[in-house]
Amino acid sequence: MSDETPYIHGTNPEEQRRLTAMNEMLNPTSVGMMNLRGSRKVLDVGSGLGQLTRAIARAAGPGAKVVGVERNQEQINEAMRQAKAAGEDGKVEFRKGDAGRLPLTEEEWGSFDVVHSRFLLEHLSNPEPAVKAMVEALRPGGRIVLEDDDHATMRLWPEPAGFRRLWGSYLASFTRLNNDPFVGRRLIWLMHAAGASPMRNNNLSVSSCSGSPSFNPIFNIVCVLLDGARKFMISEKLIAETEFDSGMTALREWGQTPSAALWYATCWAEGKRPLPTEQSSNVRGISSS
Repeated sequence: MSDETPYIHGTNPEEQRRLTAMNEMLNPTSVGMMNLRGSRKVLDVGSGLGQLTRAIARAAGPGAKVVGVERNQEQINEAMRQAKAAGEDGKVEFRKGDAGRLPLTEEEWGSFDVVHSRFLLEHLSNPEPAVKAMVEALRPGGRIVLEDDDHATMRLWPEPAGFRRLWGSYLASFTRLNNDPFVGRRLIWLMHAAGASPMRNNNLSVSSCSGSPSFNPIFNIVCVLLDGARKFMISEKLIAETEFDSGMTALREWGQTPSAALWYATCWAEGKRPLPTEQSSNVRGISSS
């Protein structure tokens, strides 16, 4: 049984455009931080539209084997369509499967140089088995890279009327689905508990202000994100319909002001699967005595 819960934003065209805009904004930095030179086998778990997966393949270079795993067939179909349209359909192999039960052959387990996941763990009711599977897919000495959200990092100033209530209700939707909107702060702990040796902890800043060329694209992503969760938030009585709509009106008006400023950070963590000769006491994050 899959541990992944329903994705409240769906896969409608507006959401696909939001994901595409987010990829265009984050992918160059994400790929650069991954340092993929010399990586011959890379696994991208929760590959979605495959845009980052294809960027990983380009960075890894000719001859690299790159596999993207995605549970949603509609997303896979769109990822394959985009790859073909870009003339890159031979760069990535997309497979349908769940994060906790990766669709790998017996020979593939323990063979990947890099295993990566972005914006997946926040949608799992229990991310630990998924991270453990990712570590087990690595060869000894191979690297695991996790990118995910800590939604508490969102800050707007001057804060528009009703935004705190609006954003708080959005975070409550994660809790209602038994997910974790703050999983980003736990990435190092999760990889350590899964048996990996943490190496690096960082973040990708997604911040801007009115007057910057990046502001409107970032601001639009925030608006579409909330609009995509509207139906679930209201149906679950996390916020009243009138309160949601008035909050969104105030937010959009705020986005037109000359003093609007927004700060957000995506959490980024890296570790490695220890070599047999390296001493490790990683057993569920507790040292043996």
